[in-house]
Amino acid sequence: MSDGRGGVFITFEGIDGSGKSTQARRLVEALRAEGRDVVLTREPGGSPGAEEIRRLVLEGDPDRWSAETEILLFTAARRDHLERTINPALAAGRVVVCDRFADSTRMYQGLSRGDLRALVDQLHTLMIGREPDLTVLIDMDPETGLSRAKGRQGTEERFEDFGPELQRRMRAGFLALAAEFPARFRVIDGARPVEVVAAEVLATVRTALGGRADG
Repeated sequence: MSDGRGGVFITFEGIDGSGKSTQARRLVEALRAEGRDVVLTREPGGSPGAEEIRRLVLEGDPDRWSAETEILLFTAARRDHLERTINPALAAGRVVVCDRFADSTRMYQGLSRGDLRALVDQLHTLMIGREPDLTVLIDMDPETGLSRAKGRQGTEERFEDFGPELQRRMRAGFLALAAEFPARFRVIDGARPVEVVAAEVLATVRTALGGRADG
C-alpha cells in the first residue's frame, strides 16, 4: 500500500466505456483546484517505453496476441511505468491518479481470456509488488459501456472488438475483485450524469485522503 513517504496512489478501473477516464481527469482537476500536487497517468502507458507497448497491445486484430503474451507485455509496460513515473511521484509525496492498473490485467488476461489469474498474480508479485492505496471502480451496464466505447471511433478498439460477452465477464470480474479487496476498492455507479458521479468520486477520495498531508 502506501510507502509511508506521503504519496497516495489512486487507480480507476471499469469496463470499456464506463467513463472512468473522464472521471479520473475530473478528479485530478478538482484535487489540483484544492492545491494538491497531482500526477495523472494511464495504463498501458504513462512512460515513453510503456506508451510504445500500448500501441502493440491496443491496436490491431483481436487475435494478434495470446493471453499469455499479453500478460508479459502488460507487465513489462507496468514495470517501466512504475520505475519512471509512479514511484518517483509517490516518493516526492505527490498524489498519483492512474487510469487502469494491475486489476485490469487480472481481468482482461487473468480471467476474461482464460484462467490465468494465478500467473498474473505471480508476475505482479515478482515484478511490480505494489497495490493502489485506493481503487475507484466505475460500475456500468456492459451494453451501455460497449456502445459508448465503440462510439469513440478510435484506433484502440482491440478489446472492444471481442464483443459484449467479454464486457459482461469483465463487469462481473471487477465486482468480484472489489469484494476480494474491500479495503482499497470503492464501487461507484457510473450510469448517472457525469457531474453526479464526479461529486461522489471526489467525496470518496477526500475521505481516503483524510489525515494525510497535502501534496
